[in-house]
Amino acid sequence: MLVDRGDVADTAWTRLRGLLGHPPLQPGEGLLLRGEKAIHTIGMGFAIDVLFLDRTGIVKHVIPAMPPWRASPFVAAAADVLELPAGTIARTGTAIGDHIALEFA
Repeated sequence: MLVDRGDVADTAWTRLRGLLGHPPLQPGEGLLLRGEKAIHTIGMGFAIDVLFLDRTGIVKHVIPAMPPWRASPFVAAAADVLELPAGTIARTGTAIGDHIALEFA
């Protein structure tokens, strides 16, 4: 399991705000940005792992430990972006082609 305590950013405002002003993500935390194909970490104070998912949950691109003040590439195949604590990708072995099942309580 990648995330057991997460949030969904599915409005223009929540996607724009993202993790700005948020403390560093802890293991099990995450943020799903709906409808995004690129992100940035401008203004953030911590690194994050980033998964770009297509509409079926297949991982199309990964960025391990994306540092603050960076911009990701535009991932045309992405429908959503999952932001995770840095180190999650390495710890779990998550890779391009994996299927991420999204379940919401």
